[in-house]
Amino acid sequence: MSDDLVEPVDTALRNQGEGLADQAARAVLAYREGERAPLAALVHVMTPLLWHTVRAQGTDKEQAEDIVQNVWLTLVRDIDQIRDPRATLQWMLVTAKRSAWRTVRRSRDEQVRQTNDEHATEWLTTPAEDRPDSVAVRTERDEALWGHVSALPDRCRKLLGLVAMVERPDYAVVSQALGMPVGSIGPTRGRCLAKLRASLTADPTWSLS
Repeated sequence: MSDDLVEPVDTALRNQGEGLADQAARAVLAYREGERAPLAALVHVMTPLLWHTVRAQGTDKEQAEDIVQNVWLTLVRDIDQIRDPRATLQWMLVTAKRSAWRTVRRSRDEQVRQTNDEHATEWLTTPAEDRPDSVAVRTERDEALWGHVSALPDRCRKLLGLVAMVERPDYAVVSQALGMPVGSIGPTRGRCLAKLRASLTADPTWSLS
């Protein structure tokens, strides 16, 4: 910035009070002229205000430290580009707030992505039969099936309930448990299954499942 522009601003500032906005403006002008002390004093005074502004947007401590530091670094980097030093305070507060918004938004988006990824990984690595939807469907079908079994005659209910417990039922054991001749177990089981099949076929809800 040329001297003919700096001087009127500096003169105007000298006639104003000692507010923080004026202190920030004077620090900018002094820094351009090679005097660092006013900016150091401004850092001491303004950092708590910037910190509070950033933290109020929902950032954590580490995020707030980074944002406040970047605001000061940006100010020093672009200090010669500031057209109106009296707007420095407002610029810093707005910059800090917007940076905090962006940081918080990125953090939330990342948390959502991470959560979705974890759910997706859990879904992909969980056996299909153990997934919640599969378990729910299987439970529903089992309940419906045993509902039809319970409607069968007592002889069929006992026989099917017993042979369903093992993959290869021992007919001798079944015969002893039910007081049924071994030779009649197979045919009786077949007739009971046929009745169950007919009952399930007639059930529209089972046909749709």
